[in-house]
Amino acid sequence: MTALPVKQRFNLPDGMIYLDGNSLGPLPCAVPGRVASMVGDEWGEHLIKGWNADGWMGQPVAVADRIGRLIGAPKGSVVLGDTLSIKVHQALSAALAMRPGRRVILSDSGNFPTDLYMAEGLIRQLDKGHELRVVDPEAVAGAITEEVAAVMLTHVDYRTGRMHDMDAITKLAHEAGAVMIWDLAHSAGAVPVDVTACKAEFAIGCTYKYLNGGPGAPAFIQVRPDIVDDVEPALSGWLGHDAPFAFEPHYRPASGIERMRVGTPPIIQIAALDEALKVWDDIDINDVRAASIALCETFIAEVEARCPDLTLASPRDAAMRGSQVSFAFEHGYAAMQALIARNVIGDFRSPDIMRFGFTPLYIDEDDVRGAVDVLADVLDRSLWDDPAYRARGRVT
Repeated sequence: MTALPVKQRFNLPDGMIYLDGNSLGPLPCAVPGRVASMVGDEWGEHLIKGWNADGWMGQPVAVADRIGRLIGAPKGSVVLGDTLSIKVHQALSAALAMRPGRRVILSDSGNFPTDLYMAEGLIRQLDKGHELRVVDPEAVAGAITEEVAAVMLTHVDYRTGRMHDMDAITKLAHEAGAVMIWDLAHSAGAVPVDVTACKAEFAIGCTYKYLNGGPGAPAFIQVRPDIVDDVEPALSGWLGHDAPFAFEPHYRPASGIERMRVGTPPIIQIAALDEALKVWDDIDINDVRAASIALCETFIAEVEARCPDLTLASPRDAAMRGSQVSFAFEHGYAAMQALIARNVIGDFRSPDIMRFGFTPLYIDEDDVRGAVDVLADVLDRSLWDDPAYRARGRVT
């Protein structure tokens, strides 16, 4: 296996310390050439023939198998397409259909808001008396009762980096007769995950964070192979049909994971993602995890020693934390903008969270110490106290 980091595989601007790969991964160097070839040689020269000649139709499953390797999923059990919000809807609607006598969807306050919003919308659409029950992350285990149809959780909390025990929670869900859905948006490519071992029914996630697929890269859904042919797709799009080009008047779901396809796949973005995922061909996720823990521990120690105004918002125990560290600060938004202006890139999450992602593929200890140097300077000299840094953009 290749030693970390592998910075030369990424297009990183000179002088930038990029600690926001947990929000948008950087551009892998090989991606522009691959996209140019897809656009010019495949789309440009082959036009519609590309669906067959270049294998476009099969790419949502073929490329998804690269993700499957990183999350412990069997070959052919993952498919790409659409957005994560759509994949939440697919998984949750299928889960509720699998437990028609139950009415509770259990989630926690650390779940990403879109997951909760999609659940609320689905409840209104079904109009069968379902309830979204949201508890504190620490209370999830005790809230899994026989009322619960589906447990839907984000594995790593997007604000704090707190990480659920996937095996333990899934076991409790199954003992109570509930269906388990894991959102791996902040896990895939960051921490070791084994969906086969934990036996969760569904896993979903995005590919533009730690997998570096680019803005708007397609989401993925994984379905446990032994149940997939019994799953009822609520979004019965034509590419999830068993024979799309038979143009039958009524929907008939495809076998296997193909039934979780909906509409036309975004071929240009899948080409970018396919090339980006090649970065992982000689990388062991366990090595990434070990390096991530070391970087996060160094960052926490240095920040706490030099920046007393910040309060650690992430779990102190590395085993309970994903590949990010969050600190709370009353003026967190302005302080983050001051950091960004000085080429240390993190992000902010309301109400007061300064969030820093650590991706050992392109971050090393020198980057961590350099980032803390800048952070300490911003705080020591109150450089954040500038009206320009208080003006909020649409994306924080």
